[in-house]
Amino acid sequence: MTPELRDSILRLLDEHRIMTLATNRPDGWPQATVVGYVNDGLKIYCFVSRLSQKYANIIRDPRVSAAIASDAAQPLEIKGLSLAGKATPVTDQTEADRAYAIMLKRYPEYASWPRPNPAIAPLLCITPTIVSVLDYSKGFGHSDLVDVAKANGKAEGGTRKHDWMNFWR
Repeated sequence: MTPELRDSILRLLDEHRIMTLATNRPDGWPQATVVGYVNDGLKIYCFVSRLSQKYANIIRDPRVSAAIASDAAQPLEIKGLSLAGKATPVTDQTEADRAYAIMLKRYPEYASWPRPNPAIAPLLCITPTIVSVLDYSKGFGHSDLVDVAKANGKAEGGTRKHDWMNFWR
C-alpha cells in the first residue's frame, strides 16, 4: 500500500470515534451495530458486552465488516472507509493496557469511570484484511481497495472510479 493511502486510512480512523460493525448471525443474516472504537495504527479496539449477540456472533465466526464515515454537506466531500477483518478477544494484558490508554485519550469523558471488567465487557481487536477507502474529492464514487493481508508495504488492490454522474442523467 502506498504511504499516501496508508496515511488516508489512518487519518480516517483517527478522525472518528464510532463505527458500524457487522457480524454474522447463526441464521446467516448480518447484524450491524454501532460501537465506539479506538485504533492503534490499523488495529481497531472496542469493548462489547459478553452477553451481546455481537459477541456470540464473533466467538462463533470472527469475520466482521465495519464502516466509518460522517455526513458531508457536498457530495464531493464524502470520505470514509469500509473494511473486512477478523475480531478476536484481547487476552494479552500489555495489549489491553495499551488499548485502554489510547481509549482514555480519545474518550477523556470516561476517565472517571471504572475500567471495563473483561468478564463482563471483553476488549476486541479487529485486524483488517481488506480496506476500501472512499474519497469523492478524487471523483464521485472514487474508492481505493487495499488487501492489507497481502500489502506488506507494497501497492496492492486498486483504484475504482465510477461514472455515477451518468446514473443521474
